[in-house]
Amino acid sequence: MKNPRHILAGAALAGALLLTLPAMAQEPPAPGASPRIDAIRKAGALRVAVLANAPWLVESTTGGEQWSGPAWMLSEEYAKRLGVKLQPVLVSHETKIPVLASNQVDISITPLAETPERDAVVDFVLYSNTSVCMFGRADNPRFASAKTVDDLNRPDITIAYFIGGAEEGWVKQRFPKAKFLGVANSGATAPLEDIMAKRADAAPINRIPYVPMSHKVKGLAVLPSANNCQSSTEKAQPVGMAIDKNQPAFLTWLRAVETADHAKLAAAEQNVVETMK
Repeated sequence: MKNPRHILAGAALAGALLLTLPAMAQEPPAPGASPRIDAIRKAGALRVAVLANAPWLVESTTGGEQWSGPAWMLSEEYAKRLGVKLQPVLVSHETKIPVLASNQVDISITPLAETPERDAVVDFVLYSNTSVCMFGRADNPRFASAKTVDDLNRPDITIAYFIGGAEEGWVKQRFPKAKFLGVANSGATAPLEDIMAKRADAAPINRIPYVPMSHKVKGLAVLPSANNCQSSTEKAQPVGMAIDKNQPAFLTWLRAVETADHAKLAAAEQNVVETMK
């Protein structure tokens, strides 16, 4: 029979190892384990592709720190742990992914929605998501009686959407029992005019612009209502930064650091959203 003291000692050692594993995973790979990290250390700089996209990556045009937001915060943490400076490289929508394969940057930190097409050419470090809210007038009895998004799927509800917009197909699939009102997009973020004029009871909007819109327009209500719809999973799509393929040690480390800092990143995103106009 095994000595109980040995069993307890072994259990304590195993527990200690489990506690140290996450911290060890956040340590940069040792020299030789990741050619990318070796090159970053040799250059003394972590090159990151930047293109503003609030709330994840915000560019200041009024002085002070040029870049902020959770994507920049996470990049600063990477640079700090590697002991190098953070070097932003401006890119466009057309070049924000190709710069990875051409080795012009180490990470593309301009916020990228994960798609199967992008997954084929890059690896993602995900830290957020984009999703859809359904909003209406708070004084509209039909909208007010709905407690969940599912409750909008009924024949007495009219849902407005932009013709040709990203939500058109989703709305028709998500609410097959509802009536629909397709409207031309005049450059607005959502069919607000049709909601306010009572031509429609509900309309979709991305969760991010809903917050500043609700600040400007009084009397709106939103579903899901929790956290002002910022926790919505409707039409959700992961968002993150990307690196070139076939860098397993680099990718594992980047993801471990993101996991450790995820709560801070979420709080930083929420702060930006609340100040958006």
